[in-house]
Amino acid sequence: MPSIAPLVPSVAPVVPSVAPAGAPARPPSGVNPAVPPPPPTASAQPPPPPPAAAGKSLDLDPAQMAQLWERCAQLDQMDYFEILMVERTAPPADIKKAFYRESRSYHPDRFFHLQNKDLKDRVNELYKRVTEAYYVLRDDAKRRQYTANVSGPERAQKLRFTESSEAETRAASKRQVEEQIGVHPKGRQFYQTGAADADAGRWASAERNLKMALTYEPANTRYKEKLAEVQKVLLEESRKQGDAFKIR
Repeated sequence: MPSIAPLVPSVAPVVPSVAPAGAPARPPSGVNPAVPPPPPTASAQPPPPPPAAAGKSLDLDPAQMAQLWERCAQLDQMDYFEILMVERTAPPADIKKAFYRESRSYHPDRFFHLQNKDLKDRVNELYKRVTEAYYVLRDDAKRRQYTANVSGPERAQKLRFTESSEAETRAASKRQVEEQIGVHPKGRQFYQTGAADADAGRWASAERNLKMALTYEPANTRYKEKLAEVQKVLLEESRKQGDAFKIR
């Protein structure tokens, strides 16, 4: 559904009267032409026009009112992507642009004139949900966890990002870190030492430390891959040394 746009009433332009050609200009009523006007000052500048009242800037016709009711009625069935009206693959710039668009469209100040209190409350909730959606989707970790939640079988219970969702996000981030460097303190220590040995070209020492890391975490894929890389280098060096001692 497109965002609600303000309806601006048309105003007929005021056409000033024009004196006949060659006639002297007539001074305004009550002004003595012999006395020069005072120089303009900052206080003499006309004040800015008052802002238009929200009730006048957003007069909804029956069709727009029906659309607003429908959008508010569907609020509890929509996920954050649907609330901001963006694809799940939308880049951060599009998420931000959608937030600005929707927050302007449904700001409570534009709907204070509504007589129906239930509809006014629903519009306020819609505005809050737009802000909530942006808070979640602008964060990579939260967005990743939320997308997984609303893509699963428990979608209806996961449409809001709650404190439990926050805890799930922290747990997922922790698991990701653990998968990268290991869960056992000793295993992480031996792995990091072995990786440093490999970077320095100390291949035999790197192999020993990586094997020790695997004794603490034998199923760690990262440790296995690093050990395989080191052993491949050791095998190539062994072959080169063997070729150097061959009798030619």
